Amino acid sequence: MSSPRLRVIDSHTEGEPTRVVIEGGPNLGTGTLAEKARRLRDEHDWLRSAVCNEPRGHEAMVGALLVEPHAPDCCCGVIFFNNVSTLNMCIHGTIGLAVTLAHLGRIGPGEHRIDTPVGVVVAHLHQNGSVTVANVPSYRLAADVEVEVPEWGTVCGDISWGGNWFFLIEDQGPKVEFKNLESLTAFTWAVRQALETQGITGENGMEIDHIESFGPPADPALADSRNFVLCPGKAYDRSPCGTGTSAKLASLHAAGKLKPGQIWRQASILDTVFQGEVEELPDGRVIPLVTGRAWVNGESVYYFDPSDPFLHGIPAPL
Repeated sequence: MSSPRLRVIDSHTEGEPTRVVIEGGPNLGTGTLAEKARRLRDEHDWLRSAVCNEPRGHEAMVGALLVEPHAPDCCCGVIFFNNVSTLNMCIHGTIGLAVTLAHLGRIGPGEHRIDTPVGVVVAHLHQNGSVTVANVPSYRLAADVEVEVPEWGTVCGDISWGGNWFFLIEDQGPKVEFKNLESLTAFTWAVRQALETQGITGENGMEIDHIESFGPPADPALADSRNFVLCPGKAYDRSPCGTGTSAKLASLHAAGKLKPGQIWRQASILDTVFQGEVEELPDGRVIPLVTGRAWVNGESVYYFDPSDPFLHGIPAPL
């Protein structure tokens, strides 16, 4: 490792935590953010584990490493990761990052370009503290895809890209309610394993590593839908999931159910809400605009004692 300590700032976005590493990260060299993310994953995985895994972290923690941007005119670059690996993109984490940068005095209200492994996103920090993220181009790859899931039978869903690959399931499996966390986790994990076993992937063979189940909202006056999102490390998303909301928006648009500028309010399993809309691109894809709020709730400095058997974290059991 390159540093005896890390400085981090914690926040949560509508319930989902983000831990931004602002000092002490490894030198990832030059190149694109995708190249830097590969170096982080292959050569410096200690940082991910130390930040997100126990004893410092937990299964739902998402980390964000601040790095120099490669794309021009960006205020920063960021690589997201969780308890098992790096992530392609993370909208809730981008909202948390924007609020963290504002907390540090590095940005103010307005639009800010942020470089990520899947391209540049734009975060608009509003005067009221909320953040709107213009995500990467998103689209529905396939509709009504059937997968045979042991103990659940045939499950049908859309395969959509929102910065990560999602399998979107509507009104199947356990009812989307907080009291059903265990059964929802078992159902969506079985779907993910079945997709892998049956060779069902995203574009170019990319793994579908997020499973999203939808049901009616608790209060139709506050949201249009409620979701449960299983993340790659087998933790559920406490927020409505920004990339998952983006994937949902892309699917709705492809089905002719969402027009540009029309608002979709996506509630999480905790009933916190992201507001989303889309802008159309000439090729049929969309730019999702996702708005939410985050709150900074702590700062820490991590030390690494060579005698500590868990100085780099306790590996996730997956």
